[in-house]
Amino acid sequence: MGKEALNIPNLLAFIRLLLAPLMFVLLVNRDLSIFEGIHYTWLDFGAGFIFVLASATDFFDGYIAREFNQITTLGAILDPLADKMLTLAAFLGLMMLHRASPWVIYLILTRELFITGLRVNAATNGINISASWMGKVKTVAQMFAIGFLLMEWPFGETLLYIALFFTLYSGYEYIRDFITNK
Repeated sequence: MGKEALNIPNLLAFIRLLLAPLMFVLLVNRDLSIFEGIHYTWLDFGAGFIFVLASATDFFDGYIAREFNQITTLGAILDPLADKMLTLAAFLGLMMLHRASPWVIYLILTRELFITGLRVNAATNGINISASWMGKVKTVAQMFAIGFLLMEWPFGETLLYIALFFTLYSGYEYIRDFITNK
């Protein structure tokens, strides 16, 4: 790995990789002895804080990479991997806590895996399917839904269904663009 790969955006993506399983532990391993005597709302707060912190690294790693021309091959691999690990940890944890519909989570995660595979296939065939505006809206909708569900705030389930809509619609756009550019 060259020195150019050791930059701030890649470090932020790597931190996000580490934060995702930590958040997952707070959500699904509430019976660990280290959490004894801690009310579950504090574990929710901790998971929510980690999620917000990790989401902020997602924004800043992309901004810094573009603004300071620090885009690397390692970053192109780490960033989407860290994003998927974070959303996977959050959605699975929320499902295991019975705060999110298993069917909604199944549809969202299936779309994420399928579109990631589609984008990799497109890239190997020289087809550029970069993140669309709707894909960014999907990400923001998912982040809001996850945040509200983690904190058990009102309208969390409604936001999850809104996120599902944007997730499926942006998936349709990626498929359409792939077929059109093939």
